[in-house]
Amino acid sequence: MANLPGIAVALVALLATLSSAAQDEGPAKPPPPLLKELVQGMPRGEHQEVRVVQATLKPGEATPFHSHRFPVTVYVLEGTFTLEIEGRAPLVANAGQAFVEPPQVRMTGYNRSSSEPMRVVIFYVSDPDTPFLDPVQR
Repeated sequence: MANLPGIAVALVALLATLSSAAQDEGPAKPPPPLLKELVQGMPRGEHQEVRVVQATLKPGEATPFHSHRFPVTVYVLEGTFTLEIEGRAPLVANAGQAFVEPPQVRMTGYNRSSSEPMRVVIFYVSDPDTPFLDPVQR
């Protein structure tokens, strides 16, 4: 028959060692954010609507000229996204990068590649039932 008291002592010693090692490492640190940015123009109502959308632009394709009523956060999954915002230099984001589109500004986005699709995930927080975008004239 196995020596149960000896096994119990060994198990307690092992657990104490593992617990001590875990405490030495301290609390787990969260991973660094992909994007951290102060923004203006967020909805202020008691309730907000959160939308998460995946979009794809084919090679050479562009979005219509538009604006958003609230900031939009974009994360590029695949390819390269070029955003042209009125009055600013073009912003180019590659796969793994994120950026914020400001509200109330005319803009359009492009996939400048001639061969590769571009995929993004879009995060939009707005007042309930707010249109995602407002088309604007060039």
